Amino acid sequence: MGIKEETFYEGGPHLGDLIINILLGFTIICLPLTVGAIVRALWLRYRITDRRISITGGWQGRDRTDIVYSEVTKIRKVPRGLGMWGDLVVVLKDGSRLELRAIPRFREIYDYIAEKAASRTGKPLDSVKA
Repeated sequence: MGIKEETFYEGGPHLGDLIINILLGFTIICLPLTVGAIVRALWLRYRITDRRISITGGWQGRDRTDIVYSEVTKIRKVPRGLGMWGDLVVVLKDGSRLELRAIPRFREIYDYIAEKAASRTGKPLDSVKA
């Protein structure tokens, strides 16, 4: 019997990311960006709970990464799409980075992750606000 997790956010990348990248794809030079956005829209899913951050992605959604808040040391956010969505970079204790690309409600999610990580580690995060 597992402990129930409260889900704060569950879903994929912002639809605007896909739309803009499809429009850019008509210029041919931005075609790799379009393919990346299509792959993200098809197979990338985020799940942020009160216990962990889970990212399911990769080819056909076969890869999964889970991190617990006690491993988080820094968070960075970058607004995209006129601020309607953004990217988050979560830096872990071992120096590795986890990217959450084109995430909707990124400011709200940033604050939630920072709060949970600070409460788990007992100290404020080294965060860089954009």
